[in-house]
Amino acid sequence: MKNKVIPLFNKQKMVQNNGVKYSSLLENFLEPFANEFKNVEYMEDIFEFAIQAWNFGNLQIILPENKNESLLNSIEDDEIDVDLLKRMIDHKVSNFSEYTNFIVDFECEKTNEEPVLTVVTQEQDDYFGTMFEHMDHMEEMNRTTTQDDFEENYIDRTAIIIKTKKPFIDWANTLYPGDPLDENEINTYLIDENHNLETWLNKKFDKIFEIELEAVHLNKKDWPQNRTFKMFNEWFHVETSTIIYDLEKTPVSKRD
Repeated sequence: MKNKVIPLFNKQKMVQNNGVKYSSLLENFLEPFANEFKNVEYMEDIFEFAIQAWNFGNLQIILPENKNESLLNSIEDDEIDVDLLKRMIDHKVSNFSEYTNFIVDFECEKTNEEPVLTVVTQEQDDYFGTMFEHMDHMEEMNRTTTQDDFEENYIDRTAIIIKTKKPFIDWANTLYPGDPLDENEINTYLIDENHNLETWLNKKFDKIFEIELEAVHLNKKDWPQNRTFKMFNEWFHVETSTIIYDLEKTPVSKRD
């Protein structure tokens, strides 16, 4: 499922949800559709999809019908369950229409018990103001893009470089004794250069942990349970690089 929340928010105008708890609203909003997400691996992907439906629901109430159709048509592709998205939008309009804030950011913090969800919202006027600013900025970028933009240069990312340690290697080799793990293999993860690395890793370490585990073995029942940041550091050697320089002269693209 490939549904990322568009970061159309201004941190100066974000609301820390005093009064109504939008995190609880979002969980209640999701509850009738829980079975639809059984095959989705990461909780973050589920919340991102739900937030997209929530925000589209708000737009459906505000915008003319033809505008809503255009917005939905703009996201239709093979990797998005548009039917589910439409059903969740209708659910938002029918059952949560009085909650008009747009959800613009969230945090799903892993604990030893259940994940703890927090969200950040924007009121309608601020959301639209920021969205139009973003659209104007993108149009300006499209007008001014030249070949110079694809010259070798620095990339606005920080690299987290992961090398497995003995506990991870032992776990993998126990599962696949006839196919020992390459102890010299490393993987690199890129994050926004503005993140505080220590804070990001403390909160998001399990995302990397899960990707590394999945690369070896798909059955989650055989994964180590109750993973902690301490365990992450015992299983992986972590290095970081704040300078990423692209020597190529073509655009960077993502692939599945």
